[in-house]
Amino acid sequence: MNITEKAKKIADSCRFCWMCRHICPIGNATGLERNTARARALGVSLVVRNATKIDEIADNIYECALCGACTNNCMTGWDPKVFVRETRAQLALENKLPTYITKLIENYINCGNIYGDDVCDCIKDDLTEKSADTLVFMGEDAVIKSPNSVKNVKSLLTKAGVNFTFNQNNDAGSSIYFLTGKTNETLETAKKAATLMNKYKTVVVYDPVDLSMILHEYKEWGIEIKAKIIGFNEYVLGLIESGALKVNKSNAEYTLQDNFAYARELDDLNYGRKLIEKVGVVKDVLLIRKEANLAGNLIMNEYMPEVIKAVALNRLEEARRMGCKVIVTENPAEYEILKSNKQDDVRVISIEEMILENI
Repeated sequence: MNITEKAKKIADSCRFCWMCRHICPIGNATGLERNTARARALGVSLVVRNATKIDEIADNIYECALCGACTNNCMTGWDPKVFVRETRAQLALENKLPTYITKLIENYINCGNIYGDDVCDCIKDDLTEKSADTLVFMGEDAVIKSPNSVKNVKSLLTKAGVNFTFNQNNDAGSSIYFLTGKTNETLETAKKAATLMNKYKTVVVYDPVDLSMILHEYKEWGIEIKAKIIGFNEYVLGLIESGALKVNKSNAEYTLQDNFAYARELDDLNYGRKLIEKVGVVKDVLLIRKEANLAGNLIMNEYMPEVIKAVALNRLEEARRMGCKVIVTENPAEYEILKSNKQDDVRVISIEEMILENI
């Protein structure tokens, strides 16, 4: 298998501390030993040593959510996501992807998104580009799977008097990167997105998964972004603090569902909670900030829905045990997955919905 020496070293570095057994959201949902970074690393090592074929570990490689919980707790200090991404790229190059992944890639080629869905008619007019210095880049998950997010963001920014535009292109390359790692398709998609962003002075990135990719991977790949890139949470906080958005403060309790991209990849632990403090009171659940537990993944929901449902239910149960009544999400994937599995005693809203209900 053609992966880098760094990836091989990471796969062989396990000290058997078993931390990944306890903190992997997929492993906690399935209860299977294979769903740990340690087990996945052993599989990759076997392939590298020609003790098994790459086909034999393909399913397990795609059972990883790339949320980085194992990386954050790894005693070796290495990042297991590295060998997962490289193995996915190798599977793509060798044409040995599982059929359920091939289907998603075919959707991407034929329909422009991995889900194979059309953009909802309810937001098509909203996505029409208009003259503005600020682009709001919603991302593929929001535009295809969470049109209400587009509507709510539009409503919020309109109330703030922001001159902004959406665009038909909301593909930063995150989904194809998740499925195939760093391939030519991923790079070309990223370059196309960068060309769009460079037409504007400011780009507000809604989905933290996209934001992390733009700020980290684009830079590593030599893709230049001239526009000012800012995350949605930080941008909205600035609108409130500048007085453009006037909000009401109450004693209402809100529980932030820290998104892994904000908390672990971008080291952003504050903006979401600062937004809650502007309108209410922060009530934290267990496993927050860098220890945050994943609550859902829309891509994986396409090929392992029962497991992703269990992931969401686990997170909702954690909230319920802490007496949390309102969960506030930071990205559309966790928003949609939690909403579709929510219980009657827990309300799930997005950051923008929280602000809107306090204006």
